[in-house]
Amino acid sequence: MKKYEIIFWVLKVPFDFMIIFLSFFIAKEIRLITDLIPWIKLPIQTIDNPTLINFALIWAILYIIVLTLHSLYFIKITASKIKEFLWIIRYSIYWLIFYLVIVFLWKWFIYNTEIPRLIVLFTFIIWTTLVIFERIILNNIEYYLLNKWILAKKRLLIVSNKSKESIIEIIDDIKKSNVYKIIWYSNSKNIETKWLRYIWAIDKVQKIFESKKIDEVLYIDSDYSKKELFILWELTRIFWIRYRYITNSFDITKSNTTLSLINNIPVIEIKNSPLDNWWKVWKRIFDLISWIFWIFILLPLFIVIWIFIKIEDPKWPVIYKNKRIWQNWKEFNLYKFRYMKWKYCTKDAYNNDNKALLYEKELIKNNSSRNWPLYKIQNDPRKTKIWTFIEKYSIDEFPQFFNLIIWNMSLVWPRPHQPREVDKYSLDEKRLLTIKPWITWMAQVNWREKNDFKEESKLDIFYIENWSTILDLKIILKTFSVIFSRK
Repeated sequence: MKKYEIIFWVLKVPFDFMIIFLSFFIAKEIRLITDLIPWIKLPIQTIDNPTLINFALIWAILYIIVLTLHSLYFIKITASKIKEFLWIIRYSIYWLIFYLVIVFLWKWFIYNTEIPRLIVLFTFIIWTTLVIFERIILNNIEYYLLNKWILAKKRLLIVSNKSKESIIEIIDDIKKSNVYKIIWYSNSKNIETKWLRYIWAIDKVQKIFESKKIDEVLYIDSDYSKKELFILWELTRIFWIRYRYITNSFDITKSNTTLSLINNIPVIEIKNSPLDNWWKVWKRIFDLISWIFWIFILLPLFIVIWIFIKIEDPKWPVIYKNKRIWQNWKEFNLYKFRYMKWKYCTKDAYNNDNKALLYEKELIKNNSSRNWPLYKIQNDPRKTKIWTFIEKYSIDEFPQFFNLIIWNMSLVWPRPHQPREVDKYSLDEKRLLTIKPWITWMAQVNWREKNDFKEESKLDIFYIENWSTILDLKIILKTFSVIFSRK
Protein backbone atom coordinates (compact mmCIF):
# COMPACT_ATOMS: atom_id res chain seq x y z
CA MET A 1 0.00 0.00 0.00
CA LYS A 2 1.35 3.41 -0.96
CA LYS A 3 1.63 6.20 1.62
CA TYR A 4 -0.32 8.59 -0.58
CA GLU A 5 -3.29 6.18 -0.51
CA ILE A 6 -3.35 6.43 3.29
CA ILE A 7 -3.05 10.23 3.09
CA PHE A 8 -6.02 10.47 0.72
CA TRP A 9 -8.02 8.13 2.96
CA VAL A 10 -7.20 10.22 6.04
CA LEU A 11 -8.05 13.50 4.27
CA LYS A 12 -11.62 12.29 3.72
CA VAL A 13 -12.29 12.19 7.47
CA PRO A 14 -11.80 15.91 8.32
CA PHE A 15 -13.36 16.96 4.99
CA ASP A 16 -16.45 14.84 5.68
CA PHE A 17 -16.67 16.19 9.21
CA MET A 18 -16.53 19.82 8.07
CA ILE A 19 -19.04 19.21 5.27
CA ILE A 20 -21.58 17.56 7.59
CA PHE A 21 -21.07 20.15 10.32
CA LEU A 22 -21.44 23.15 7.98
CA SER A 23 -24.40 21.56 6.15
CA PHE A 24 -26.57 22.21 9.23
CA PHE A 25 -25.92 25.95 9.07
CA ILE A 26 -26.36 26.10 5.28
CA ALA A 27 -29.66 24.23 5.70
CA LYS A 28 -30.74 26.67 8.39
CA GLU A 29 -30.09 29.68 6.11
CA ILE A 30 -32.01 28.02 3.25
CA ARG A 31 -34.94 27.34 5.57
CA LEU A 32 -35.07 31.01 6.57
CA ILE A 33 -35.50 31.89 2.89
CA THR A 34 -37.73 29.11 1.57
CA ASP A 35 -39.27 25.73 2.34
CA LEU A 36 -38.59 24.59 -1.29
CA ILE A 37 -42.17 23.28 -1.54
CA PRO A 38 -43.96 24.82 -4.58
CA TRP A 39 -47.21 26.74 -3.96
CA ILE A 40 -47.06 26.05 -0.22
CA LYS A 41 -45.58 28.42 2.30
CA LEU A 42 -45.00 26.70 5.62
CA PRO A 43 -44.43 28.71 8.82
CA ILE A 44 -40.71 29.33 9.27
CA GLN A 45 -39.22 27.23 12.05
CA THR A 46 -35.61 27.70 13.03
CA ILE A 47 -33.17 27.01 15.85
CA ASP A 48 -30.49 29.09 17.56
CA ASN A 49 -26.84 28.52 16.62
CA PRO A 50 -25.52 27.26 20.01
CA THR A 51 -28.15 24.49 20.07
CA LEU A 52 -27.58 23.72 16.39
CA ILE A 53 -23.85 23.24 17.09
CA ASN A 54 -24.69 20.38 19.47
CA PHE A 55 -26.86 18.65 16.84
CA ALA A 56 -24.22 19.16 14.15
CA LEU A 57 -21.31 17.88 16.25
CA ILE A 58 -23.08 14.69 17.34
CA TRP A 59 -24.40 14.01 13.81
CA ALA A 60 -20.96 14.55 12.21
CA ILE A 61 -19.05 12.42 14.73
CA LEU A 62 -21.47 9.49 14.61
CA TYR A 63 -21.72 9.60 10.81
CA ILE A 64 -17.91 9.42 10.52
CA ILE A 65 -18.07 6.34 12.76
CA VAL A 66 -20.76 4.77 10.53
CA LEU A 67 -18.66 5.27 7.35
CA THR A 68 -15.56 3.97 9.13
CA LEU A 69 -17.32 0.80 10.29
CA HIS A 70 -18.43 0.15 6.69
CA SER A 71 -14.88 0.71 5.27
CA LEU A 72 -15.83 3.75 3.21
CA TYR A 73 -12.52 5.40 4.11
CA PHE A 74 -10.51 2.44 2.78
CA ILE A 75 -11.68 2.28 -0.83
CA LYS A 76 -8.85 2.15 -3.37
CA ILE A 77 -8.60 4.54 -6.31
CA THR A 78 -9.17 1.61 -8.70
CA ALA A 79 -12.42 0.62 -6.97
CA SER A 80 -15.83 1.33 -8.50
CA LYS A 81 -16.71 5.00 -7.95
CA ILE A 82 -20.40 4.48 -8.67
CA LYS A 83 -20.56 1.75 -6.04
CA GLU A 84 -18.79 4.03 -3.55
CA PHE A 85 -21.29 6.83 -4.18
CA LEU A 86 -24.24 4.45 -3.86
CA TRP A 87 -22.85 3.22 -0.56
CA ILE A 88 -22.55 6.82 0.67
CA ILE A 89 -26.18 7.49 -0.25
CA ARG A 90 -27.29 4.18 1.27
CA TYR A 91 -25.62 4.72 4.66
CA SER A 92 -26.64 8.38 4.66
CA ILE A 93 -30.29 7.32 4.38
CA TYR A 94 -29.84 4.70 7.11
CA TRP A 95 -28.22 7.28 9.36
CA LEU A 96 -30.93 9.86 8.62
CA ILE A 97 -33.63 7.40 9.74
CA PHE A 98 -31.65 6.40 12.81
CA TYR A 99 -30.95 10.01 13.74
CA LEU A 100 -34.59 11.05 13.32
CA VAL A 101 -35.60 8.27 15.71
CA ILE A 102 -33.08 9.56 18.28
CA VAL A 103 -34.06 13.22 17.83
CA PHE A 104 -37.84 12.93 17.82
CA LEU A 105 -38.49 9.90 20.03
CA TRP A 106 -35.88 10.71 22.63
CA LYS A 107 -36.78 14.37 22.98
CA TRP A 108 -36.37 15.60 26.57
CA PHE A 109 -34.17 12.55 27.31
CA ILE A 110 -31.21 13.64 25.19
CA TYR A 111 -32.33 17.00 23.71
CA ASN A 112 -34.34 19.76 25.27
CA THR A 113 -34.91 21.58 21.99
CA GLU A 114 -36.46 20.15 18.82
CA ILE A 115 -34.66 20.68 15.52
CA PRO A 116 -37.06 21.57 12.64
CA ARG A 117 -37.65 18.61 10.33
CA LEU A 118 -37.02 20.58 7.11
CA ILE A 119 -33.60 21.66 8.41
CA VAL A 120 -32.78 17.98 8.98
CA LEU A 121 -33.98 17.09 5.47
CA PHE A 122 -32.05 19.96 3.83
CA THR A 123 -28.94 19.00 5.81
CA PHE A 124 -29.17 15.41 4.60
CA ILE A 125 -29.46 16.49 0.93
CA ILE A 126 -26.65 19.06 1.18
CA TRP A 127 -24.18 16.86 3.02
CA THR A 128 -24.78 13.77 0.87
CA THR A 129 -24.29 15.79 -2.33
CA LEU A 130 -21.18 17.59 -1.08
CA VAL A 131 -19.55 14.42 0.28
CA ILE A 132 -19.92 12.80 -3.16
CA PHE A 133 -18.46 15.90 -4.86
CA GLU A 134 -15.61 15.85 -2.35
CA ARG A 135 -14.83 12.23 -3.30
CA ILE A 136 -14.89 13.13 -7.01
CA ILE A 137 -12.48 16.05 -6.46
CA LEU A 138 -10.07 13.99 -4.33
CA ASN A 139 -10.13 11.13 -6.87
CA ASN A 140 -9.41 13.52 -9.75
CA ILE A 141 -6.53 15.13 -7.83
CA GLU A 142 -5.06 11.69 -7.11
CA TYR A 143 -5.40 10.62 -10.75
CA TYR A 144 -3.81 13.90 -11.91
CA LEU A 145 -0.81 13.50 -9.59
CA LEU A 146 -0.36 9.89 -10.69
CA ASN A 147 -0.61 10.83 -14.36
CA LYS A 148 2.08 13.50 -13.89
CA TRP A 149 4.29 11.00 -12.00
CA ILE A 150 4.25 13.26 -8.94
CA LEU A 151 2.95 10.26 -7.00
CA ALA A 152 4.59 6.86 -7.44
CA LYS A 153 2.54 4.38 -9.42
CA LYS A 154 2.01 0.82 -8.21
CA ARG A 155 4.66 -1.58 -9.44
CA LEU A 156 3.17 -4.60 -11.17
CA LEU A 157 4.42 -8.09 -12.02
CA ILE A 158 2.48 -9.85 -14.80
CA VAL A 159 2.43 -13.64 -14.92
CA SER A 160 1.50 -14.93 -18.37
CA ASN A 161 2.49 -17.33 -21.12
CA LYS A 162 0.48 -15.60 -23.82
CA SER A 163 1.92 -14.38 -27.10
CA LYS A 164 3.74 -11.08 -27.39
CA GLU A 165 0.73 -9.45 -29.09
CA SER A 166 -1.71 -10.59 -26.39
CA ILE A 167 0.53 -9.44 -23.53
CA ILE A 168 1.17 -6.05 -25.13
CA GLU A 169 -2.58 -5.59 -25.62
CA ILE A 170 -3.21 -6.31 -21.91
CA ILE A 171 -0.33 -4.04 -20.90
CA ASP A 172 -1.73 -1.19 -23.01
CA ASP A 173 -5.07 -1.56 -21.25
CA ILE A 174 -3.43 -1.50 -17.80
CA LYS A 175 -1.39 1.57 -18.71
CA LYS A 176 -4.54 3.49 -19.57
CA SER A 177 -5.57 3.35 -15.91
CA ASN A 178 -2.58 5.62 -15.07
CA VAL A 179 -2.24 3.81 -11.75
CA TYR A 180 0.31 1.07 -12.53
CA LYS A 181 3.92 0.87 -13.63
CA ILE A 182 4.53 -2.57 -15.15
CA ILE A 183 8.10 -3.56 -14.31
CA TRP A 184 8.42 -7.35 -14.66
CA TYR A 185 6.67 -10.13 -16.41
CA SER A 186 7.02 -13.86 -15.89
CA ASN A 187 6.69 -16.09 -18.91
CA SER A 188 7.88 -19.41 -20.31
CA LYS A 189 9.62 -17.51 -23.11
CA ASN A 190 11.38 -14.18 -23.08
CA ILE A 191 9.61 -11.51 -25.10
CA GLU A 192 11.85 -8.82 -26.51
CA THR A 193 10.71 -5.54 -24.99
CA LYS A 194 12.85 -2.58 -23.99
CA TRP A 195 10.69 -1.53 -21.04
CA LEU A 196 9.88 -4.87 -19.35
CA ARG A 197 12.20 -7.12 -17.38
CA TYR A 198 11.85 -10.87 -17.81
CA ILE A 199 11.87 -13.33 -14.90
CA TRP A 200 10.90 -16.97 -14.63
CA ALA A 201 12.23 -18.98 -11.67
CA ILE A 202 10.14 -18.78 -8.48
CA ASP A 203 13.25 -18.23 -6.33
CA LYS A 204 14.05 -15.11 -8.36
CA VAL A 205 10.46 -13.90 -7.97
CA GLN A 206 10.89 -14.37 -4.23
CA LYS A 207 14.02 -12.18 -4.24
CA ILE A 208 12.07 -9.41 -5.98
CA PHE A 209 9.35 -9.71 -3.34
CA GLU A 210 11.95 -9.58 -0.56
CA SER A 211 13.46 -6.40 -2.02
CA LYS A 212 10.02 -4.71 -1.84
CA LYS A 213 10.12 -3.84 -5.55
CA ILE A 214 6.63 -5.13 -6.33
CA ASP A 215 3.25 -3.92 -5.08
CA GLU A 216 0.93 -6.25 -7.01
CA VAL A 217 0.91 -9.48 -9.01
CA LEU A 218 -1.48 -9.94 -11.93
CA TYR A 219 -1.87 -13.57 -12.96
CA ILE A 220 -3.20 -14.26 -16.47
CA ASP A 221 -1.96 -17.80 -17.16
CA SER A 222 1.41 -19.55 -17.09
CA ASP A 223 3.46 -22.72 -17.48
CA TYR A 224 4.11 -22.89 -13.75
CA SER A 225 3.18 -26.16 -12.07
CA LYS A 226 0.41 -26.21 -9.48
CA LYS A 227 3.03 -26.43 -6.74
CA GLU A 228 4.88 -23.38 -8.10
CA LEU A 229 1.63 -21.42 -8.41
CA PHE A 230 0.80 -22.24 -4.80
CA ILE A 231 4.26 -21.03 -3.73
CA LEU A 232 3.76 -17.83 -5.73
CA TRP A 233 0.44 -17.20 -4.03
CA GLU A 234 1.93 -17.96 -0.60
CA LEU A 235 4.79 -15.51 -1.27
CA THR A 236 2.32 -12.72 -2.01
CA ARG A 237 0.68 -13.38 1.36
CA ILE A 238 4.01 -13.50 3.20
CA PHE A 239 5.27 -10.23 1.72
CA TRP A 240 1.86 -8.52 1.77
CA ILE A 241 1.63 -8.15 -2.00
CA ARG A 242 -1.77 -7.89 -3.67
CA TYR A 243 -2.55 -10.94 -5.85
CA ARG A 244 -5.13 -10.73 -8.61
CA TYR A 245 -5.94 -12.73 -11.72
CA ILE A 246 -7.78 -12.22 -14.98
CA THR A 247 -10.61 -14.68 -15.38
CA ASN A 248 -11.74 -16.25 -18.61
CA SER A 249 -15.33 -15.86 -19.79
CA PHE A 250 -16.38 -19.16 -18.20
CA ASP A 251 -15.03 -18.09 -14.80
CA ILE A 252 -17.06 -14.89 -15.05
CA THR A 253 -20.20 -16.76 -16.04
CA LYS A 254 -19.84 -19.12 -13.09
CA SER A 255 -20.90 -16.28 -10.79
CA ASN A 256 -24.38 -16.48 -12.39
CA THR A 257 -25.23 -19.86 -10.92
CA THR A 258 -28.21 -21.21 -9.03
CA LEU A 259 -28.68 -24.47 -7.17
CA SER A 260 -31.95 -26.36 -7.61
CA LEU A 261 -33.36 -29.88 -7.60
CA ILE A 262 -34.65 -32.21 -10.29
CA ASN A 263 -36.68 -34.43 -8.02
CA ASN A 264 -33.95 -35.39 -5.48
CA ILE A 265 -30.99 -34.64 -7.73
CA PRO A 266 -29.15 -31.36 -6.97
CA VAL A 267 -28.23 -29.47 -10.15
CA ILE A 268 -26.41 -26.21 -10.82
CA GLU A 269 -27.63 -23.89 -13.55
CA ILE A 270 -25.31 -21.40 -15.22
CA LYS A 271 -27.56 -18.51 -16.18
CA ASN A 272 -27.14 -16.72 -19.48
CA SER A 273 -27.51 -13.39 -17.69
CA PRO A 274 -28.25 -12.11 -14.16
CA LEU A 275 -31.15 -10.19 -15.73
CA ASP A 276 -34.12 -12.38 -14.96
CA ASN A 277 -37.54 -12.39 -13.30
CA TRP A 278 -38.04 -9.27 -11.17
CA TRP A 279 -34.87 -7.69 -12.49
CA LYS A 280 -36.55 -7.46 -15.93
CA VAL A 281 -39.49 -5.65 -14.30
CA TRP A 282 -37.10 -3.29 -12.54
CA LYS A 283 -35.22 -2.53 -15.78
CA ARG A 284 -38.48 -1.71 -17.52
CA ILE A 285 -39.50 0.64 -14.68
CA PHE A 286 -36.05 2.25 -14.88
CA ASP A 287 -36.50 2.76 -18.65
CA LEU A 288 -39.93 4.38 -18.19
CA ILE A 289 -38.65 6.76 -15.50
CA SER A 290 -35.70 7.65 -17.74
CA TRP A 291 -38.04 8.28 -20.68
CA ILE A 292 -40.23 10.68 -18.68
CA PHE A 293 -37.20 12.53 -17.32
CA TRP A 294 -35.28 12.87 -20.59
CA ILE A 295 -38.23 13.73 -22.80
CA PHE A 296 -39.03 16.61 -20.44
CA ILE A 297 -35.39 17.80 -20.48
CA LEU A 298 -34.72 17.33 -24.21
CA LEU A 299 -38.00 18.54 -25.74
CA PRO A 300 -36.76 22.14 -26.36
CA LEU A 301 -33.63 20.76 -28.03
CA PHE A 302 -35.78 18.43 -30.16
CA ILE A 303 -37.70 21.43 -31.50
CA VAL A 304 -34.55 23.47 -32.25
CA ILE A 305 -32.85 20.58 -34.12
CA TRP A 306 -36.11 19.90 -36.00
CA ILE A 307 -36.21 23.52 -37.22
CA PHE A 308 -32.55 23.57 -38.32
CA ILE A 309 -32.87 20.34 -40.30
CA LYS A 310 -36.02 21.57 -42.04
CA ILE A 311 -34.38 24.88 -42.96
CA GLU A 312 -31.37 23.16 -44.55
CA ASP A 313 -33.22 20.29 -46.26
CA PRO A 314 -37.02 20.85 -46.25
CA LYS A 315 -37.86 17.33 -47.42
CA TRP A 316 -39.53 14.99 -44.94
CA PRO A 317 -38.97 13.31 -42.60
CA VAL A 318 -36.81 15.02 -39.97
CA ILE A 319 -36.74 11.90 -37.81
CA TYR A 320 -35.34 9.12 -39.92
CA LYS A 321 -36.26 5.45 -39.57
CA ASN A 322 -33.45 2.93 -39.98
CA LYS A 323 -34.18 -0.80 -40.07
CA ARG A 324 -32.32 -2.77 -37.38
CA ILE A 325 -32.36 -6.26 -35.90
CA TRP A 326 -33.32 -6.69 -32.26
CA GLN A 327 -34.09 -9.47 -29.81
CA ASN A 328 -34.70 -12.91 -31.38
CA TRP A 329 -33.72 -11.70 -34.88
CA LYS A 330 -36.80 -9.48 -35.25
CA GLU A 331 -36.72 -6.31 -37.33
CA PHE A 332 -37.66 -2.89 -35.97
CA ASN A 333 -37.30 0.76 -36.96
CA LEU A 334 -34.71 2.73 -35.07
CA TYR A 335 -35.39 6.49 -34.90
CA LYS A 336 -32.67 9.08 -35.48
CA PHE A 337 -32.45 12.71 -36.43
CA ARG A 338 -31.68 12.83 -40.13
CA TYR A 339 -28.22 14.34 -40.47
CA MET A 340 -27.79 13.68 -44.21
CA LYS A 341 -29.77 14.94 -47.19
CA TRP A 342 -32.92 12.96 -47.84
CA LYS A 343 -31.91 11.90 -51.35
CA TYR A 344 -28.88 10.09 -49.92
CA CYS A 345 -30.75 8.19 -47.17
CA THR A 346 -30.99 4.46 -47.89
CA LYS A 347 -34.69 4.50 -46.85
CA ASP A 348 -34.74 0.77 -46.09
CA ALA A 349 -37.55 1.34 -43.57
CA TYR A 350 -39.65 3.23 -46.16
CA ASN A 351 -38.99 1.65 -49.53
CA ASN A 352 -36.12 0.13 -51.44
CA ASP A 353 -33.69 2.72 -52.80
CA ASN A 354 -30.97 0.82 -54.61
CA LYS A 355 -29.26 3.98 -55.87
CA ALA A 356 -28.69 5.42 -52.37
CA LEU A 357 -27.69 1.98 -51.05
CA LEU A 358 -25.15 1.42 -53.83
CA TYR A 359 -23.66 4.88 -53.20
CA GLU A 360 -23.35 4.08 -49.49
CA LYS A 361 -21.62 0.76 -50.23
CA GLU A 362 -19.13 2.62 -52.43
CA LEU A 363 -18.43 5.11 -49.63
CA ILE A 364 -17.98 2.29 -47.11
CA LYS A 365 -15.51 0.58 -49.42
CA ASN A 366 -13.44 3.72 -50.03
CA ASN A 367 -13.88 5.89 -46.94
CA SER A 368 -14.68 3.64 -43.96
CA SER A 369 -12.33 3.92 -40.96
CA ARG A 370 -13.70 0.71 -39.36
CA ASN A 371 -13.68 -2.92 -40.40
CA TRP A 372 -16.81 -4.58 -41.74
CA PRO A 373 -19.46 -5.41 -40.55
CA LEU A 374 -19.14 -2.05 -38.71
CA TYR A 375 -18.36 1.05 -40.71
CA LYS A 376 -17.61 4.71 -40.12
CA ILE A 377 -17.51 6.86 -43.25
CA GLN A 378 -14.91 9.61 -43.09
CA ASN A 379 -15.58 12.94 -44.86
CA ASP A 380 -19.07 11.79 -45.73
CA PRO A 381 -20.28 13.91 -48.70
CA ARG A 382 -23.93 13.16 -47.87
CA LYS A 383 -23.92 15.08 -44.60
CA THR A 384 -25.76 18.35 -43.95
CA LYS A 385 -24.18 21.42 -42.34
CA ILE A 386 -25.77 20.70 -38.99
CA TRP A 387 -24.34 17.18 -39.09
CA THR A 388 -21.06 18.16 -37.35
CA PHE A 389 -22.85 19.51 -34.29
CA ILE A 390 -25.41 16.68 -34.17
CA GLU A 391 -22.81 13.91 -34.40
CA LYS A 392 -20.27 15.54 -32.08
CA TYR A 393 -22.70 15.40 -29.16
CA SER A 394 -24.60 12.27 -30.32
CA ILE A 395 -27.79 14.32 -30.67
CA ASP A 396 -28.88 12.22 -33.65
CA GLU A 397 -29.52 9.39 -31.16
CA PHE A 398 -32.06 11.35 -29.05
CA PRO A 399 -35.20 10.23 -30.96
CA GLN A 400 -34.41 6.69 -29.78
CA PHE A 401 -36.18 7.65 -26.56
CA PHE A 402 -39.34 7.00 -28.60
CA ASN A 403 -38.01 3.47 -29.16
CA LEU A 404 -37.71 3.31 -25.40
CA ILE A 405 -41.42 3.90 -24.80
CA ILE A 406 -42.36 1.46 -27.59
CA TRP A 407 -39.98 -0.91 -25.77
CA ASN A 408 -38.11 -2.32 -28.71
CA MET A 409 -35.04 -0.68 -27.13
CA SER A 410 -33.74 -0.15 -23.63
CA LEU A 411 -31.67 2.68 -22.16
CA VAL A 412 -28.62 0.44 -21.74
CA TRP A 413 -28.15 -2.74 -23.81
CA PRO A 414 -25.95 -4.01 -26.66
CA ARG A 415 -25.93 -2.09 -29.94
CA PRO A 416 -28.49 -3.01 -32.64
CA HIS A 417 -27.09 -3.62 -36.11
CA GLN A 418 -28.50 -3.37 -39.59
CA PRO A 419 -29.69 -6.58 -41.33
CA ARG A 420 -26.68 -6.58 -43.70
CA GLU A 421 -24.37 -6.35 -40.68
CA VAL A 422 -26.16 -9.16 -38.80
CA ASP A 423 -25.77 -11.39 -41.86
CA LYS A 424 -22.01 -11.28 -41.23
CA TYR A 425 -22.27 -12.40 -37.56
CA SER A 426 -20.32 -15.44 -36.47
CA LEU A 427 -22.10 -18.05 -34.35
CA ASP A 428 -20.93 -16.67 -30.98
CA GLU A 429 -21.76 -13.08 -32.02
CA LYS A 430 -25.40 -14.06 -32.55
CA ARG A 431 -25.69 -14.06 -28.78
CA LEU A 432 -25.99 -10.27 -29.05
CA LEU A 433 -29.50 -10.81 -30.41
CA THR A 434 -30.79 -12.54 -27.26
CA ILE A 435 -31.77 -9.28 -25.54
CA LYS A 436 -33.09 -5.84 -26.48
CA PRO A 437 -30.75 -3.29 -28.09
CA TRP A 438 -29.32 -0.08 -26.72
CA ILE A 439 -29.47 3.65 -26.55
CA THR A 440 -26.07 3.62 -24.87
CA TRP A 441 -23.86 0.56 -24.39
CA MET A 442 -20.51 -0.80 -23.23
CA ALA A 443 -18.54 0.01 -26.38
CA GLN A 444 -20.00 3.53 -26.43
CA VAL A 445 -18.10 4.34 -23.22
CA ASN A 446 -15.04 2.18 -23.90
CA TRP A 447 -13.07 3.57 -26.87
CA ARG A 448 -16.12 4.08 -29.13
CA GLU A 449 -15.13 3.92 -32.81
CA LYS A 450 -11.66 2.59 -31.95
CA ASN A 451 -13.21 -0.82 -31.34
CA ASP A 452 -13.44 -3.26 -34.18
CA PHE A 453 -16.50 -5.49 -34.32
CA LYS A 454 -14.84 -8.34 -32.41
CA GLU A 455 -13.89 -6.05 -29.52
CA GLU A 456 -17.33 -4.44 -29.47
CA SER A 457 -19.10 -7.80 -29.40
CA LYS A 458 -16.87 -8.97 -26.53
CA LEU A 459 -17.87 -5.90 -24.52
CA ASP A 460 -21.54 -6.50 -25.25
CA ILE A 461 -21.33 -10.18 -24.30
CA PHE A 462 -19.57 -9.21 -21.08
CA TYR A 463 -22.48 -6.86 -20.37
CA ILE A 464 -25.03 -9.63 -20.97
CA GLU A 465 -23.21 -12.01 -18.63
CA ASN A 466 -22.54 -9.46 -15.89
CA TRP A 467 -25.54 -7.13 -15.97
CA SER A 468 -26.32 -5.16 -12.82
CA THR A 469 -28.04 -1.89 -11.98
CA ILE A 470 -24.67 -0.47 -10.92
CA LEU A 471 -23.17 -1.40 -14.29
CA ASP A 472 -26.06 0.39 -16.02
CA LEU A 473 -25.48 3.51 -13.90
CA LYS A 474 -21.75 3.43 -14.70
CA ILE A 475 -22.44 3.26 -18.42
CA ILE A 476 -24.99 6.09 -18.27
CA LEU A 477 -22.67 8.39 -16.33
CA LYS A 478 -19.67 7.53 -18.51
CA THR A 479 -21.82 8.29 -21.58
CA PHE A 480 -22.07 11.94 -20.52
CA SER A 481 -18.30 12.08 -19.99
CA VAL A 482 -17.63 10.56 -23.42
CA ILE A 483 -20.10 12.84 -25.22
CA PHE A 484 -18.77 16.07 -23.76
CA SER A 485 -15.06 15.20 -23.66
CA ARG A 486 -15.17 13.22 -26.96
CA LYS A 487 -12.63 10.78 -25.49
